[in-house]
Amino acid sequence: MTAQNSATLPTTIAVEGTARRVGSGTALAGLGVVAFSLTFPATAWGLESFGPWSFVAVRSVLAALIAGGFLLAGRVPLPARVHWAGLAVVAAGVVVGFPLLTTLALTTSTTSHAAVVVGLLPLTTAAVSALRTGVRPSRRFWGAAVAGAAVVLGFTLAQSGGSLSAGDGYLFGALLVCAAGYTEGGRLARVLPGWQVIGWALVLCLPLSVAGSALGLAYEPVHMTGHGLAGLLWAAAGSTFLGLYVWYRGMAEIGAPRASQLQLAQPLLTLVWSVALLGEHLSPAAPVAACAVLVCIAVTQRA
Repeated sequence: MTAQNSATLPTTIAVEGTARRVGSGTALAGLGVVAFSLTFPATAWGLESFGPWSFVAVRSVLAALIAGGFLLAGRVPLPARVHWAGLAVVAAGVVVGFPLLTTLALTTSTTSHAAVVVGLLPLTTAAVSALRTGVRPSRRFWGAAVAGAAVVLGFTLAQSGGSLSAGDGYLFGALLVCAAGYTEGGRLARVLPGWQVIGWALVLCLPLSVAGSALGLAYEPVHMTGHGLAGLLWAAAGSTFLGLYVWYRGMAEIGAPRASQLQLAQPLLTLVWSVALLGEHLSPAAPVAACAVLVCIAVTQRA
């Protein structure tokens, strides 16, 4: 009996520890999704005051200053050279590529139409992660992921009238670069704290961001408004730094495929914010789509 107890106790503790990690990782990734869901409305506000190029560049500079302050306060040493290539992928994907391409898209598209990208992002991230890491999720996982993506796409396309906009090329490009950045960031977050991953990626882009800010502000007019300032501050501090910090930390604990499926709820949250903040109309089909998406998320989390 004693031998059985000594063998059972560590197993129980290990299972409980794993469950806690999954729970905390899911909560952190979910908080990241909430932060990301505000990005498009915040960008729409920001574009009331800034041009697309200057908005993205200034946003990156502010986020880099916040991240740099935390890195300096924590006396964090430079990452090992082996991590710099991965940080460059994160920087290119989530610091430069996705913000720039989606901001350019929002100059011609509505936030509801742009949410199509977010609907496709979980499936794209899972696919890129599988190729990058060699992990092969189950057929049940893929089935639920495809079903969830189909629900989100159908809903968001219905909200935008089912037509394609001139910004679709930007949106599909943003989809690919962001999936690569998420995957690489999730891999790095297993060996570096998540806030350091996004922090160093932002600092790495700082020279480019400063130069882009100077050029953008010189050639694009600025008409500062309260909405414009609020949108800029949230995009820099909320979406770019805080959102990515908790997102990468959560992804490191539960894995990129599972974390990416939580983003199936992001387009619906974005539409809610669009109604509350931008005055856009939300169709009665939203609760039905939300329930269907939540079912798909539950299936992927158990697959």
